[in-house]
Amino acid sequence: MADASGNIEAKNYGFDIPVEKKSFFLKGLDNFDWGIKDRMSRIFDVKSGKTVMLAFDHGYIMGPTSGLERIDLGILPLVEYADCLMCTRGVLRSCIPPDVNKPISLRCSAGTTVLTELNDECIIDIEESIRMNASAMAIMVSVGGKYEATTIRNLTKIVDLGMKYSIPVLGVTAVGKELARDSRYLSMASRVCAENGAAFVKTYYCEEGFNKVVAACPVPIVIAGGKKLDEDKALEVAYKAISDGAAGVDMGRNVFQAQDPIAMIQAVRAVVHDGAKPDKAFELYNDLKK
Repeated sequence: MADASGNIEAKNYGFDIPVEKKSFFLKGLDNFDWGIKDRMSRIFDVKSGKTVMLAFDHGYIMGPTSGLERIDLGILPLVEYADCLMCTRGVLRSCIPPDVNKPISLRCSAGTTVLTELNDECIIDIEESIRMNASAMAIMVSVGGKYEATTIRNLTKIVDLGMKYSIPVLGVTAVGKELARDSRYLSMASRVCAENGAAFVKTYYCEEGFNKVVAACPVPIVIAGGKKLDEDKALEVAYKAISDGAAGVDMGRNVFQAQDPIAMIQAVRAVVHDGAKPDKAFELYNDLKK
């Protein structure tokens, strides 16, 4: 205990200095708990307000797809350039060294593979996310699909648990074969995730009206990379999404399946954090590739 005697009397009360009231740097999160804000501050760069997430959770539905045959060879060289890693608990334990010290967006829902149609999804135990020190929990939500109710129920359940332990939830909008990736659908799917408590949303970019998708979502949106594109086209998509208000990207195949994945993720960073235009980012990619 501090000694009762010999203390210097307090006197610096700053009466003439008003207490600074700060707003959180990510939209829609001012009223979230301190722990959630702390974790979101690890995922998103405080200066740019953006994030470059590296998604390599594809194996839980696709198996060893191209670029993910060996996580140690295909992913570990990219980790230092990512702001956040999105993966499953199995790969995290088996392949990602704990000392990389990167925030983790843990894939917390699972169900079917590409061999079948979307079926009943389940969620992993919240204790698993706590054990793995997850900075976010990623949950798939299939708005408009056959199992819409199941996936929304999963989202609400994991949000309740996340609020209890101050772990934010990433709502991942799933687009089935029968659903169009247009602004009307993406706005609805993203808004449903946010309305049910997701702290941020992962959805697809669309050419027409994506600014409306972002504006209608009260929390940050990051875009999914989707199918593999040519490197210049992928950089263009990232630039357009950021220009329309997206708070970052969560790319997978467009990074680890690129001709030079290390050069590609650095070019993506230039777009997201530095505002580089697609042509300049592609020049950077080619320079780094050399």
